[in-house]
Amino acid sequence: MAGNSSYTIVEYFGGDDGYRCGYCKNEKGNFSHGMWSHTMTVQDYQDLVDRGWRRSGKYVYKPIMNKTCCPQYTIRCHALNFQPTKSNKKILKKMSKFLSKGELPAGQRDGEPMDSIFEEVGPRQVAKVCVSEVEGPAVTDIEKETGEAISEHPESTRKDTASVPGRPPVTTPKPGIGADPTRPPCRKAKDLRKARRLQKEQMRQQAASGVSAPIIPARNNQPRPLEDFISDMLPDSPLHSLEFRRFLCDSPLEAQSSPDGPDVGYGSFHQQYWLDGRIVAVGVIDILPTCVSSVYLYYHPDFASLSLGSYSALREIAFTRQLQKQSAKLSHYYLGFYIHSCPKMRYKGQYQPSDLLCPETYVWVPTEQCLPHLEKARYARFNQDPDAGDARMLKDVGRALVLYRRTVMPYAAYSRKRKGASDETEVTQYASLVGQVCAERILLYRT
Repeated sequence: MAGNSSYTIVEYFGGDDGYRCGYCKNEKGNFSHGMWSHTMTVQDYQDLVDRGWRRSGKYVYKPIMNKTCCPQYTIRCHALNFQPTKSNKKILKKMSKFLSKGELPAGQRDGEPMDSIFEEVGPRQVAKVCVSEVEGPAVTDIEKETGEAISEHPESTRKDTASVPGRPPVTTPKPGIGADPTRPPCRKAKDLRKARRLQKEQMRQQAASGVSAPIIPARNNQPRPLEDFISDMLPDSPLHSLEFRRFLCDSPLEAQSSPDGPDVGYGSFHQQYWLDGRIVAVGVIDILPTCVSSVYLYYHPDFASLSLGSYSALREIAFTRQLQKQSAKLSHYYLGFYIHSCPKMRYKGQYQPSDLLCPETYVWVPTEQCLPHLEKARYARFNQDPDAGDARMLKDVGRALVLYRRTVMPYAAYSRKRKGASDETEVTQYASLVGQVCAERILLYRT
């Protein structure tokens, strides 16, 4: 049964006990529900992620939002509409400069704190990270998640602090002063000079040949896409070469392909970063039906000054945009959890436009609408419709599927077979957490 890729099989653990929080260091303040996944389909995991669950290896967990000390809100970025910030561009230029001239920035990485890859995950976590190919790997706090833990794609926070969601701007313009919203944004001086040089050259050629040549219009002021910045300024023969290779990796997610899906298929992948034939970083991503979900990243500490955590996030957003051209519905990049109560975790809000998941109704709400609520309280309901509820809650627990003695059956049949099973409270809690779609499709393992 476990080998049948059409089933998801989990063991539910509950979430009554508190354990140490890796963010505020509260020894008993972190609460979450957890379950062990023996095998899982990509669609089931997509549905779980959209209800606030995340995986760390085969351990899948969901923070108890109104109880835990540092509420963790699922965040997703609209990859197709993403525009790099000044900090993003700085990181991409830093990498281009290194590849072109071999100049490695001095000093530490920009705003990429180091955390234990285990401390933010629940007490039942048994995560294993293979580092045999990486010399002295380092784990970045990028939340590429083992649960908000394993590593985060940190954005530099030493500069551009005014762009961090939830923080007030450094200076406030006086009333009546500022850009006119009715006029187009200003163009960079270098772009204007380039356009003038082009027009002068065309006029010179036209005068010399006596032939009327069409004047190429100046470049419009549309923002440059992320892909342009990634490939910008690299010479034909750069000093260093950076390659990317993707391989399926060990995961509870069953690899799957679909006629309308991406060419690489769905599942968990190692995304390896090779510098001149030497592996320097490895990221783990889950390619799901509607998103690319960041799991974690580890890299060689010698290259920490290149901000590989942030750089890999930008590459993964670009990869999501690439996959969307093959599968129209795959258009989001999930960064894991946004934790407003932890300042170093607020950087995820800079990857715009983005949404946060309402912890009560499981609908997506634009991040900028959520921040005022989080400024007032750590835990907040984002859906402002007081009548809205969990549309996918399972009302009849008897319909939840159970795997008992290698046989699949509804919980109602299981309880009759067990003559009044004493685990109804636990199963009811599990069913409410995973919702109707998952409860009627995922097999809850019972001995």
